[in-house]
Amino acid sequence: MAFTASSPSPSSLLRASFSSHEPKAPWTSSVSQSDQFSFTSTAGPSCQIPSLLKPISAETHRGKSVVPLAAKAAAEVDKNNVAEDYENLAKEMENASPLEIMEKALVKFGNDIAIAFSGAEDIALIEYAKLTGRPFRVFSLDTGRLNPETYQFFETVEKHYGIHIEYMFPDAVEVQGLVRSKGLFSFYEDGHQECCRVRKVRPLRRALKGLRAWITGQRKDQSPGTRAEIPIVQVDPSFEGIDGGIGSLVKWNPVANVEGPDIWNFLQVMNVPVNPLHSQGYISIGCEPCTRPVLPGQHEREGRWWWEDAEAKECGLHKGNIKKDEALHLNGNGNEISATNGSANVPDIFNSKNLVSLSRTGIENLTRLENRSEPWLVVLYAPWCRFCQAMEGSYIELAETLAGTGVKVGKFRADGKHKAYAQQELQLGSFPTILFYPKHASNPIKYPSEKRDVATLLAFVNALR
Repeated sequence: MAFTASSPSPSSLLRASFSSHEPKAPWTSSVSQSDQFSFTSTAGPSCQIPSLLKPISAETHRGKSVVPLAAKAAAEVDKNNVAEDYENLAKEMENASPLEIMEKALVKFGNDIAIAFSGAEDIALIEYAKLTGRPFRVFSLDTGRLNPETYQFFETVEKHYGIHIEYMFPDAVEVQGLVRSKGLFSFYEDGHQECCRVRKVRPLRRALKGLRAWITGQRKDQSPGTRAEIPIVQVDPSFEGIDGGIGSLVKWNPVANVEGPDIWNFLQVMNVPVNPLHSQGYISIGCEPCTRPVLPGQHEREGRWWWEDAEAKECGLHKGNIKKDEALHLNGNGNEISATNGSANVPDIFNSKNLVSLSRTGIENLTRLENRSEPWLVVLYAPWCRFCQAMEGSYIELAETLAGTGVKVGKFRADGKHKAYAQQELQLGSFPTILFYPKHASNPIKYPSEKRDVATLLAFVNALR
């Protein structure tokens, strides 16, 4: 007995995908830059029909019109209501699964939403979207500085899911100007924000101007300092959507409440392809010069911008995660800078009988010595710095542990009038900076890690004493 099957017509496919009253077909879809909507069926050959979608980079042309003040006021009220609705929706979906959240997002926004894919474990988003059986769009930012493995992985993903990723590129003139004026690796000297702004943030801004919502792979456990409170869904606080204005774009974070190990369990169970860099020790993956493998026990964000403080590592794509009052103390590197007003009233920290408080003259003399009678460990700090405050307990405990061992533990307040000296002579890049002065060597050694627990600091001292 022979069986034959006929492919569904384009009109039936559209009804199946965009109507909530009919069963969903087991296929996925994608959008290419050529405005073709490609449906890939799991039961038969693929077909192509003219797309109702525009490329993600397309912008609508809105005519200039004079809107009465009353209408403007009404619009503001509507925006406030929308924001409040999404806040309530986030609370309602707090315990929802990523699949349920993805389904909700795709149903609600249809063609006007897209997944932001970085080429890392956020491939889980694409897998969840596929499992909904609904059409979905994927875009990615090609900065021009990605690892070769990531570019190869993009092609693997396209073939695996039968999709076309919509790539966004930085403006060539802007990149040329940055490189010609500051070189290829200026971010090691003055922070990653400027390079990220040119290569990532502005291309993202263009992409989002063609959407009403986007889907990200942010998780609360990725960056304790900036992502610990991200909601399931929110009105995007930083970027604008197709209608223009703050509040015109909705941001979905389906895996916000999922921990890293659970993401990896899901990828393994579903046999999802992953970036080969993960097998080389990379967890968080970005541009090649700013990403490195992490050691066992290190937080995944320690592999990104490792020369900067761990708790403020955002490239600008999710800058809304950084609260305004916190941003006042952050420089372009995402590191703490000295406060300009009121810092004199902040109580001092690192107060212990086992700690030596060094004056400017004291630290200068210690630095000039070539043969010291004993090794020193010194923290360069500012009492208002929350990162310094966070390590106060462990540093005092370390001083107690080292008491009587022949290693002196000290502190030097390096903000205010002493900051320029500390930057020029003491390798100060951000607060806190920890230096070890060997017994028989002139130059101090800067502590390279962002882990400031007692055990790790003690291992550093014992390796050099």
